[in-house]
Amino acid sequence: MILQKGRPEDCSGRLEKEIRVYDFLDSLDVEYERIDHEPAMTMEVCEEIDRVLGAVICKNLFLCNRQETDFYLLMISGDKKFKTKDISAQINSSRLSFAGPEHMEKHLDITPGSVSVMGLMNDKEECVRLLLDEDVLKEEYIGCHPCINTSSLKIKTTDMVEKVIPALKHQPTIVHL
Repeated sequence: MILQKGRPEDCSGRLEKEIRVYDFLDSLDVEYERIDHEPAMTMEVCEEIDRVLGAVICKNLFLCNRQETDFYLLMISGDKKFKTKDISAQINSSRLSFAGPEHMEKHLDITPGSVSVMGLMNDKEECVRLLLDEDVLKEEYIGCHPCINTSSLKIKTTDMVEKVIPALKHQPTIVHL
């Protein structure tokens, strides 16, 4: 794993949704660093990626209410534990659970293991509510996947909050976990 500046020089063999992320970030003049790696399916694997990246990859959880009518993307630090009761009251929603892969694909154009704030660029109908744990904002950098779990990005938190998230057109709700 080698830390590199910006998009790959050669994008052949990469998925269109990954390339769209690089195009999106470049259009916003957001600087980012990237590493390519084997699929990151667990937080343990992400710890090694974090070390090379020099940033903590956020745990991005795609949640829904029991009726599967309200969807949420929760960004929390990778080392934090998540309990639905800790957030339900803050967002006035009960019985949160993990949304199924079909909803990830439909709303964010992502698959399990690749959930990322960058997937919100694919939520054209703005069906997903962004929830951001306040502790994420204390970090200098945010680590995330470019809609695929074989690459990871390092983006300044200020750029994420001031440029990327507004361009995603998803006003975050700050939560305390």
